[in-house]
Amino acid sequence: MANVPIRILMVSTEYPPMQGGVGRYTANLTKSLRKLGLEVSVVCNEKGEGDYLGLSPYNDDNSDVLSKAVQELKPDLVHIQNEPGLYGLVLDPINPTKTSSTIDSFYYDCKVPIVTTFHSAYTFKQWMNLSATWITERTTSMKRHAQLMISFWEHILNYHSFHDLNREKLLLSKGSIVFSNYLSRLIGGGKKGGNNGGCNVIYHGAEPSSQIPSRPTKKEARSKFSLPEDRRIALALGFMTTTKGWDILEKMNVPDDWVVVVNSSKNNYNKENFSLPFIGNSNKNNSIIDLQKEFLDDEDLSFLFYAADATILPYTVCSASGVMFDGLVHGLPFVASDLPFFREFASKGLGVAVKRRPDAFADGLSTLARDYKTYSKRVNNFKEQLKWDEIAAQHALVYQRVLNKRGKPEVVSVMSPRFQHTGTTK
Repeated sequence: MANVPIRILMVSTEYPPMQGGVGRYTANLTKSLRKLGLEVSVVCNEKGEGDYLGLSPYNDDNSDVLSKAVQELKPDLVHIQNEPGLYGLVLDPINPTKTSSTIDSFYYDCKVPIVTTFHSAYTFKQWMNLSATWITERTTSMKRHAQLMISFWEHILNYHSFHDLNREKLLLSKGSIVFSNYLSRLIGGGKKGGNNGGCNVIYHGAEPSSQIPSRPTKKEARSKFSLPEDRRIALALGFMTTTKGWDILEKMNVPDDWVVVVNSSKNNYNKENFSLPFIGNSNKNNSIIDLQKEFLDDEDLSFLFYAADATILPYTVCSASGVMFDGLVHGLPFVASDLPFFREFASKGLGVAVKRRPDAFADGLSTLARDYKTYSKRVNNFKEQLKWDEIAAQHALVYQRVLNKRGKPEVVSVMSPRFQHTGTTK
């Protein structure tokens, strides 16, 4: 029987040219799946260049948008990139059973098997750290205090309901994917039961930009951004949010042989209003440099990673970090907050997880410097697992197993031969 390519409807509110890590991830995954021979169509926001449009955090009819796309495309399965905030997550301040997102009903109504990638889940402490990020106005201290109290109450009331939303989608999905063992345990995918028998741990793919034909020297990469050549660079990169934890950078006694380089941009949907002293300026002893380059395209992003020696990740909240994975694939170890996600990868010798204190992060940079060759060797060995061709092939195996269980063994993917014999993901 002739092979028939799997037809996928990929779901992500964010999609290029929109700025955002979920969108960038989805675009790279989609491109790599298509290289394997799968037919992938994307449904996203009007600002993205997908095949179907209409998704928005502010659209109460997102489930209808998805249902119409399924009806028109008739895919073999739907793959949802589940970042709840991108689908209109609403925390009910009175009745937590009413907490919802705007794609909940689609999970119940869809007749096509769903695969879900879970981008977010939180420990209770991290969940409560999110409460301050929901304050979106610059206002009087009294009004802000009232907003903080309301947000705090909403979060403490809805911690379990948020996890229930994830677990509900886990049970309604025929396959599920996460980026770490930590996230699998937190969501509950490691437990028996449900339709999928647990989460598949598939790392967040990452590769240097294909627009750079050969790896530049560190000197060449630094000259592109006018960065100093006489010190090691620790790179802090991403959207300007309180959860990045960059407030401690200003308080650090950065080791003399290091400089911290920051590049931030504004999120499409996050409306937090706050600033840091070094944003827009170098600090008093030039141990922090703010590039002020906003959101970088893939080529410039790769150049910036090549200019650095490590990533610095003092996050207060982290389900997964695309910056960490991007850094690793460019050969960079990390210093990060001692959160469970980072701890998992630090245990592999890829970086250092430290207490979230200025002195601990300074010591972490010194630790990397003392044994940099060893960290670099481990990172360079590990990064082969992050190549997009491998990540896409592991996704294709998940799709195959889902469809084979559905009684459609004639629907197979075209993939690298070295993955055709294996039936498991990482």
